[in-house]
Amino acid sequence: MFYRRKHYVIRDHFVDDFNRLFTDINLPNQLKHGARLIGRWMMPLDNGDVEVFAIWEYDSEAAYERIEQSVRADTEHGDRIRQWFAERGGREHLSNTAFVSIRNDILTDTVTPHRLTETQPEAGIDAIH
Repeated sequence: MFYRRKHYVIRDHFVDDFNRLFTDINLPNQLKHGARLIGRWMMPLDNGDVEVFAIWEYDSEAAYERIEQSVRADTEHGDRIRQWFAERGGREHLSNTAFVSIRNDILTDTVTPHRLTETQPEAGIDAIH
């Protein structure tokens, strides 16, 4: 499997609009082209900004690249994204007023497959070493 994390830091005032963009436009298009969402979370930061990130799963890095190419080639999706940005003053405006940072991180598995099948210790304080 291949995993990636799409990571954003955004201004607090932009959270609701940004979450609607994801739910209404980006998520349906990613799913349509074969991406699998593991989950999406957000948390406030000490400075008032908000961290938002999603974990995506793909069969392989090649599958991820094919899906991303399909997403970018989807002209209807591109039109919806351009319209969404235009209605909010454009990409440059939002880069200056809403988005603090955007990253696309490749995640590396640190658990070997044989460790996943071994008996797990019982939960509790004694299980923490």
